[in-house]
Amino acid sequence: MASLSALTDALLLGRDLSAADVEAAATELAADASPDEAKAAFLSALAAKGETSAEVAAFAASFRTRALDPGVSAWSARAVDVVGTGGDHAGGFNVSSLVTLVLASAGTPVMKHGNRGITSKCGSADLFAALGVDLEAPAPRVREALGTLGFAFFFAPAWHPAFRRIAPVRKLLAARGQRTVFNVLGPLLNPGRPAHVILGAASVPLVEKLAGALEELGTAASLAVHGVIEPGRGIDELTSATVNVVRGVGRLRSLRAEWTPESLGLVRAPFSDIAGGDVATNVALARALAAGGGPRGLADTIALNGAVALWVTGSRPDVAGAIPECRELLLGGAVARKIEQTRDFFATPSAP
Repeated sequence: MASLSALTDALLLGRDLSAADVEAAATELAADASPDEAKAAFLSALAAKGETSAEVAAFAASFRTRALDPGVSAWSARAVDVVGTGGDHAGGFNVSSLVTLVLASAGTPVMKHGNRGITSKCGSADLFAALGVDLEAPAPRVREALGTLGFAFFFAPAWHPAFRRIAPVRKLLAARGQRTVFNVLGPLLNPGRPAHVILGAASVPLVEKLAGALEELGTAASLAVHGVIEPGRGIDELTSATVNVVRGVGRLRSLRAEWTPESLGLVRAPFSDIAGGDVATNVALARALAAGGGPRGLADTIALNGAVALWVTGSRPDVAGAIPECRELLLGGAVARKIEQTRDFFATPSAP
């Protein structure tokens, strides 16, 4: 098995890593014995070379095996995750979190994988915690949530113990302004292994890379997407305010498109409609939407993502036809009820 230093030298020569190389690297990255500076040198060399889709997929596969198993395979074939890489610095609302509640209300199981805000003021974990979700819920409670609420939230730090040994080097590199492969791995590491993923990328080039990684990982049907706000600036979401770059995976691999709001029957919104803020701001927005209010463009964006997820999972025949249904679930009271059911569920102790 190649050492981390030997793999670093190979990367500096421009060589791509094999799956066996990645597994060797993952073993050392997850070990206490390996020095942080050696880990940092490896991750910096990989970023400088540029990660291939195959390398990203191999890292995802390696760290998936190191994740805790929540025992939710009974739901995985029907389940979906709507998730983004983050790092777009667009200041958008937690769209995928409200989409989770829409989909659960529609009867589609959702396995939401996320974390607290790192490059944003409010991550999905921050919003769900404020709505009453127990981020540290053990596996039996997570399975109970899937059966009762129709969704589960996997708080990344609770399910990936190996990352505790990598966090210090990530902080070290972040202080140097250095991105690493771990900036894009999160959305690929859902411990529930849902068969469908709507994966938002922080940039257009990353769409192709993540689509390739999802293909390598063998998801049944997924999309990698990016919303273009203006040239050189975008968001890791499908939105009603942007041109949306879309690449299909699995059953949808032939799909390569740019979806405009108008092509889906939506009125193009100003991007300010999609903006979010800190936790208190986003909770207030979530409750306003659930009560039938909130910015029109944000409601349309959530409905769009819900409709796309229903289409990707095969439960609806097309996107445009599912948008009104998702809008009604969001604004007509179903999501409000789901929020209250969620709070009540986690406030009540599980049965012994």
